[in-house]
Amino acid sequence: MMVLVAGDSTAPESETPPIVSAKPPRRARRTRMTGKERREQLVQVGRTIFAERGFEGTSVEEIAAKAGVSKPVVYEHFGGKEGLYAVVVDREMRQLLEMVTGALTAGHPRELLEQAAFALLDYIEQYADGFRILVRDSPVAQSHGSFASLISDIATQVEDILGLEFKTRGFDAKLAPLYAQALVGMVALTGQWWLDVRRPKKAEVAAHLVNLAWNGLDGMEEKPRLIGHRKA
Repeated sequence: MMVLVAGDSTAPESETPPIVSAKPPRRARRTRMTGKERREQLVQVGRTIFAERGFEGTSVEEIAAKAGVSKPVVYEHFGGKEGLYAVVVDREMRQLLEMVTGALTAGHPRELLEQAAFALLDYIEQYADGFRILVRDSPVAQSHGSFASLISDIATQVEDILGLEFKTRGFDAKLAPLYAQALVGMVALTGQWWLDVRRPKKAEVAAHLVNLAWNGLDGMEEKPRLIGHRKA
């Protein structure tokens, strides 16, 4: 039996855990975007801000900050705010035009009107930011194409349909462009209103639009006349 005496060097010492120096946490390596990926990111960021603030209310500084890049990166890809806006507008115009023209597949004129109405309302529902950008006026939109010019392109598609219908009914086919502009404009303006209110449901809006358009065409006079005092 071992007896421990005060000051005895054989007394067991309390063990002290070794001191381990704390290493700073490793930073996650940031994946560098390719030029194509960065460009697409800037387009999406710009699209969101342009829809919210409009062209005049958006700055390159805000776009760069939202994308987490410096201003020169935006200038490198697009030359400035105008270039980015033009790319966004062009992309939205092509998207809407493709949706409308791709939807016109039926043979019966009334169903074609339904398809055109649904296509525009589908675009408004699925690409609300894009539609808000298209309907805004800006110097860039006027020089690179505008919503009015897009509506005119869509009306050209409808014009061919109406032209055939006019010939079948014995009407002057030369007036088809006028009626095409009126019909497409009616749907487009109703779409702007529906974008904010979203009532009634999309199918009901389309039904009412077609009701007005089709029944108006169905009862159309071959030679319409004015009934008021003004004749010119």
